[in-house]
Amino acid sequence: MGRRKGSVYFHAPSGRWCASLTLMSAGGKRERVVRYADSREEAEALLAELVARYLKGTLPRPEAVTLAEWAQSWWERKRKEVRPRTAAMYRDELAYALPSLKNPQAPDPLGRMRLQAVQPAHIRAVLDSLAERGLSVRTLRMVRQRLHAVFEEALNLEMIPRNPVAPVKVKAPRGREKAGRALEPAEVAALLKALEAHPDPRTAMALRLMLNLGLRRGEALGLQWGDIDLEAGLLTVRRVWTESEGKALVTEPKTASSRRVVPIPHQTLERLKVYKTWWEGVYGEAKAEAWAFPGEDPSRPLNPHAPNWALRRICQRLGLPPVRVHDLRHTYGSLLLAAGAPVELVAERMGHANPNITLGVYRHLLEEERRGFVVDPEELLANRPKA
Repeated sequence: MGRRKGSVYFHAPSGRWCASLTLMSAGGKRERVVRYADSREEAEALLAELVARYLKGTLPRPEAVTLAEWAQSWWERKRKEVRPRTAAMYRDELAYALPSLKNPQAPDPLGRMRLQAVQPAHIRAVLDSLAERGLSVRTLRMVRQRLHAVFEEALNLEMIPRNPVAPVKVKAPRGREKAGRALEPAEVAALLKALEAHPDPRTAMALRLMLNLGLRRGEALGLQWGDIDLEAGLLTVRRVWTESEGKALVTEPKTASSRRVVPIPHQTLERLKVYKTWWEGVYGEAKAEAWAFPGEDPSRPLNPHAPNWALRRICQRLGLPPVRVHDLRHTYGSLLLAAGAPVELVAERMGHANPNITLGVYRHLLEEERRGFVVDPEELLANRPKA
């Protein structure tokens, strides 16, 4: 069975106690099993347990697992717990820091390090390198979040003494980062006018709903006629048409709050009625299960990228600064708040999980609005009727 040697010592960098068991195989190869504890007594108990398991033959042999190997196994477990699109997003975000997850032949200095050897300085260097490549602050934060989750699982399983991602932060270079760009009134007017003349009524109406109802792209494209009540003027978000790993698919809304009922503004409602008449002239009866914005194959919705392509062409033709599809939704939320709508109502209309998310996204706008609310006690007293 080979020889063994155990020890207990204090690991200063992590501030924890270590139980270390060094195994010597018959071939002379050394392998070390390490477990971490909060006190010397716990570490001694862990060492006794390791020795007992070794003598019974139930102690797994330690392996030099690389970060990329561990991240791959973490992702394989996660993909069974989340939606396909979410799993693909997790892998894409990790692949910024660990390219070998998507291309085994890609240079991956961080991924090829042993899991236990990665230090905060290595994480900092990778994130700085990604920032120099032009990745947005939001993307950098997502990369850090995924790496943190990968190491956190290793920490919970006592494979590493601490999470090397924890002390590494990602900060916006200039002030706070905004979630999107709210269009100026003139830009909104120009865009709405362009949508009236757009040659494809399907794409034009989908974009109009994103702007006028704050729908996400996938929520708009996932609409069926059974979701649109033209009599009551209500629209229900029940599903999302999106893309995952190059394949379009229908999924459930991301959160329970995303599954919501939204009132349709009067002018938008009238346009929807006209659109439905056009739709029935092209596709026949608008049955409840029929897609409101069908693709070339009417049994499937529009290509998920169609709104992006159309919006890009419209902005180029109008000479407008680049506008993302998500900016239409952001404009809707900004206009609601500017009109004095309570944050709770805006959160409900936008499908945010709670008003704190809304506050985080639109805090800059709310701060500007609050500056206009000024009370001067002297003016109040001056205008008070005299007895």
